[in-house]
Amino acid sequence: MQANYAHCLTVLRETDRDRYLACLLAPAEKQGALAALYAFHAEIARVRDMVREALPGEIRLQWWRDLLEGEADGDASANPLAAALLATVKEYGLPIAVLTDMIEARIFDVYNDPMESRASFEGYAGETASALIQLASLILDPAAAPKSANAAGHAGVAQAVAGALLMLPIHRRRGQVYLPADLLAATGLTPEALLDGSDRPAATRAVEAFVGLGREHLAKARAANGISAANRPAFLPVSLVRHILDAVEKAGAGALDRSPQPPQWRRQWWMWWAMRRGPF
Repeated sequence: MQANYAHCLTVLRETDRDRYLACLLAPAEKQGALAALYAFHAEIARVRDMVREALPGEIRLQWWRDLLEGEADGDASANPLAAALLATVKEYGLPIAVLTDMIEARIFDVYNDPMESRASFEGYAGETASALIQLASLILDPAAAPKSANAAGHAGVAQAVAGALLMLPIHRRRGQVYLPADLLAATGLTPEALLDGSDRPAATRAVEAFVGLGREHLAKARAANGISAANRPAFLPVSLVRHILDAVEKAGAGALDRSPQPPQWRRQWWMWWAMRRGPF
């Protein structure tokens, strides 16, 4: 199993560098399990990158659902990531339903359907980013995890907002719109104008409104707190959100064309500091 965990860390380093660093900042005895959880999340989050059509994407997601429900074809031990995930689920009693809901939410990613409302986006974020933080907390400090559940919920939404804003150029090339339809309507931007970039003033308003939604949830996460020292590594990636939102707001409509992702060295510094002082 140590070899499987090492494989997950290697995969994570290539697919999600921020959560890879969060693993390294966690206690050594927890790093393998966290890497398995995060590598699984990275795998289902990048399904759209690996397929050209929706059906193959759904099939990939279904395989992971079948694996967790004990119905997958073949021997899971042949797949080191799958074997490590199953071992982590068993050792830490991670709820299967939360993981399968996470997979179900990712079906949205393989299609170009619009995000209907802010409530829809919050639900999507809750089943993906928020759930991931809470699952990591169950690995790190299960006794204290319930106390930070509210913080995890809001922090995950804020993190999902920041991620969607950074991904705007990629989503536009794919024809995907993650900004909620009611938010677009309120700022006078149509999905078509977002995709073709034809209405820059309205795009700036929409970006600013979405940034505002992220800041609202980040403030609620900060107010909820309840994060134990042992569970702090689960929240480390959230420490980047404030800086990302600031950079995107400064870029305005420019974020449609170029992702204002802070450099790696800055992200590493912010996470290291958050490990000492807290994620908010």
